[in-house]
Amino acid sequence: MMQAIEIQKMTAEKFKPFGDLIDFDRPPSFAINNGMCDRYHALAQTEVTGTNAQIIISLGRAKSYSLPLKLEMMERHPYGSQAFIPLQQAPFLVIVAADDGGQPATPNAFMTQAGQGINYHRNVWHAVLTPIDHSGDFLIVDRIGEENNLEEFFFNQPYLVQQQY
Repeated sequence: MMQAIEIQKMTAEKFKPFGDLIDFDRPPSFAINNGMCDRYHALAQTEVTGTNAQIIISLGRAKSYSLPLKLEMMERHPYGSQAFIPLQQAPFLVIVAADDGGQPATPNAFMTQAGQGINYHRNVWHAVLTPIDHSGDFLIVDRIGEENNLEEFFFNQPYLVQQQY
């Protein structure tokens, strides 16, 4: 039998051990463009290490998933952080876990609010990009370099992620 993980509402405080919440739900930092644009400055700091490493910006078009979701695998990136910013006003599922001796501890599941993006800290275990019941377009900020920046872990016993928030 699969162990159940209940999805929590995404907040900056709850997500802080795993990464940064990128959203407009805060006062702007300052105005730019002659006062015509409010800037929400430095919401996340990218992390990158390794040989010939660079921060890159990409786009991703993710296919939809449905709940309940069977979580069989998580991944992490040892050499750099990874950010996903939705390009539409729709929530998506975020599943993260602390490290437990080189493998994911019990996962945590969060549902973002419409328009929220996230930045996974370097080396944080997370599930794949998971829009629920709709496809999603995302701006992706992450690292390239000579080292392999992807580790995957497959659970012996999958988890069942279910809606509860």
